[in-house]
Formats: sequence, structure tokens, C-alpha cells
Amino acid sequence: MKGFTLVEMLVALAIFSLLSAAGVAVLGFAADNRAVVRERMDELAALQSARALIKADLEQAADRRTRTADGAAGRALTGGEAPGTPLLAFTRRGWDNPDAAPRASMQYVEYELEGDRLERRARAALDGAPLGEPQVLLRGVRRAEVDFYSRGQWAPAWAGTPTQPLPQAIRLTMELEDFGEITQVVLLPGALS
Repeated sequence: MKGFTLVEMLVALAIFSLLSAAGVAVLGFAADNRAVVRERMDELAALQSARALIKADLEQAADRRTRTADGAAGRALTGGEAPGTPLLAFTRRGWDNPDAAPRASMQYVEYELEGDRLERRARAALDGAPLGEPQVLLRGVRRAEVDFYSRGQWAPAWAGTPTQPLPQAIRLTMELEDFGEITQVVLLPGALS
């Protein structure tokens, strides 16, 4: 009767153990990579979502002045002025109203850099209402700057006047921890006319 010797069995078990250990290591490596890829995809989705919202807001910018909660007159669009002020503040058209609530179809919006977060805040009403809770669009923002294009040149700040309320385009440049420097240019309504 033929069979396996003890040495042959031990060699076979050793080879099987090595193959099993290699398989477990490969599966562990794949699981780790999957988690890293998922995290990176979530960060990319947040960036794309934030850029889409910024673009949608700016493409609907309106030449509509508002009043602050204390009744002071505001401007149609401001931004890039000084530390402690919003990065961008403006009125936008096209605020959906699916419930037919008694409110305007325009909305006052502010974008602000708070620490390393890019936040968007809006008012429930155009004039005199306080700002709502911030919506965090991005985290890990090291720097954010806006530039305004009007009359053939870029300017780092904008304070609209009655004769020149909106620029033709806005350029937003952000330095993000995970993606480096990102630049987005958005044409405002009426820029091509």
C-alpha cells in the first residue's frame, strides 16, 4: 500500500500555510486599498458638489440689493474686501419653492472661509432676515481667494455701485489639503451681452 510519508505531509502543510498566509495578506491589502479609495472618492464627490453649487449660485446672480438684519442697505454683490467679511455675498435668482411658501424666488447667499471650512449661508427672506445655519461645503481648505473680472481686467475685491453692480465673471481659487490649488471661473448673467 502506497501513501504519503510524514515528511511529505509536513511539506504539503507548510506550502498550504504559506499560500493561505499570502492569500490573507492580499485580501487585507485589498480591503485597506478599498477603504482608501472610498475615502478619496468621497472627498472628490464633496469637491464636485461644492463646485457645482457655487457655479449654480453664481450663474443665477441678480442685480438686487438687500437689507441686513439691522436694516442697513447692502450691495448686489460684494467680496474679497477684508478679513472678517464674507468671501462672496450676493443675491441669486431661481430659489426653488416646491411647497409654494410665501417667499421670494430670490435668495441672499454668503460664502465664507471659517478656519479650514468653506461654508455657505443663506437668509430665509431677502431683506432683514438673519443668516441661517452654515452649510459646510468643503473641509481642508487652506486658502480661498476671489477675483472679479470687469472692463477687461481682474480685481481682488468688488463693491458694486449702482452704475456697475455686477462683474462679468468671478474667479474662485482655493488651495485644498487633498487636491492642491483649484481654480474655477464662472460667467455671471449678462456677461456676454
